[in-house]
Amino acid sequence: MSELILFWHRRDLRISDHTGLTAAREQSSKVVGVFCLDPQILKPDEVASARVTYMIGCLQALQQRYAEIGSQLLILRGNPVEAIPALAEALKAKGVFWSWDVEPYAQTRDCTIIDILKTKGIQFLKENWDQLLHSPAEIYTGGKSPYTVYTPFWKNWSSKPKAPAVPTPENLTGLTETEQKIAQQAGVIPLPTAQDLGFIWDGELIIAPGEAAAEEQLEEFTARTITEYQEQRNFPGVDGTSRLSAALKFGVIGIRRVWQATLAAQEQSRSEETAASIRTWQQELAWREFYQHAMYNFPALAEGAYRDTFKNFPWQNNPEHFQAWCEGKTGYPIVDAAMRQLNELGWMHNRCRMIVASFLTKDLIINPQWGEKYFMQKLIDGDLSANNGGWQWSASSGMDPKPLRIFNPASQAQKFDPEGEYIRQWVSELRSVDTQYLVTGKIPPLELQGTDYPAPIVDHKVQQALFKKIYQQQKEIVDL
Repeated sequence: MSELILFWHRRDLRISDHTGLTAAREQSSKVVGVFCLDPQILKPDEVASARVTYMIGCLQALQQRYAEIGSQLLILRGNPVEAIPALAEALKAKGVFWSWDVEPYAQTRDCTIIDILKTKGIQFLKENWDQLLHSPAEIYTGGKSPYTVYTPFWKNWSSKPKAPAVPTPENLTGLTETEQKIAQQAGVIPLPTAQDLGFIWDGELIIAPGEAAAEEQLEEFTARTITEYQEQRNFPGVDGTSRLSAALKFGVIGIRRVWQATLAAQEQSRSEETAASIRTWQQELAWREFYQHAMYNFPALAEGAYRDTFKNFPWQNNPEHFQAWCEGKTGYPIVDAAMRQLNELGWMHNRCRMIVASFLTKDLIINPQWGEKYFMQKLIDGDLSANNGGWQWSASSGMDPKPLRIFNPASQAQKFDPEGEYIRQWVSELRSVDTQYLVTGKIPPLELQGTDYPAPIVDHKVQQALFKKIYQQQKEIVDL
């Protein structure tokens, strides 16, 4: 058995601030990366083409980073339960390390691989929560139960010291020529394109892939935008968010590095307003971990509602209404603008994610899982925990002390797009419509002459009352 350690990358496509790679380097200088393209995950009808395109770009950048420090990133394609142990055995690796994940599929897969590695006498890293500032085992209530409400979770989570970023591994040793030939015989392939995998994305990516691009984005955000984040984050027509969600989803930047950047921004803060803005963004990072802890502790969330009232809820599920929602043709300008942004960019502003989710579930009375799936088919930053948590929050079916929340599309547009700039950007046929009509959604027929913009497919007031009635009836059934 050689001194080789294979590091299996999944949601940690970087070299710097990487706890798992650091642990591997402490045991051996011969550390080689590996990434497995898993057909169980990369399904063209379930996964966004923009997300796969971004991921491939990140893998290209990671291969270059490995080369810079003297090693390689190997690519496999197939079931990792078979491919990873087979490669390790072929190369006589003494260990396979990886970062742990909260998702149910990953948990099951990883346990199976651990069992296989044990039978072969190959080491593995017992616990490495690289993607989290605090592992699920660290954040519990006084009664030793996982949190189901964010605010007490935040109080506990924020009170704990955060680990600093770890050093970047240097001077690694890669495979010899003979070992590279063995690796190819064991299934290692050149990195394919997204198109090779069946994913076609012709648009631009909202952020360039790779570790360097994510670091640049973080620096720009913390140097400028974060100080006004609290004020600007809810306005979709303003570039007021970090746009780091895809980088965090794929671990292209380390969460400890991100947290340190917020602390550095706090040190530079000169007013209560800027300090509050930075704290608000830190709370968003905590929301990210709250949803990941929830998915780990309550894996059934991936399959449906958390609250009993919604487990057998009689959704109306009108397919024509759902298609109109998907295409951004509901007759509600703010909803349609958001959906068109999603379809064109593979990304949507977070305020708009809440608006369209509320509209789908509370106005169209359609199962949130339909919307949750559609988002995962489109989002460049699609993440099971965050997406599921956001949809359950909007549908009132998840971990939320407020039992019912309904957004009025007109009120949301008037408050967060008061001049209609966002709507005009994404709904081109409404660009000449007067602002007062645009943001209320009450557009006179005369204003729509010469366009094919649809009339509202439902009446918000009527649907709101209907949803509340159905909800109350269902709640009474469950409470019997």
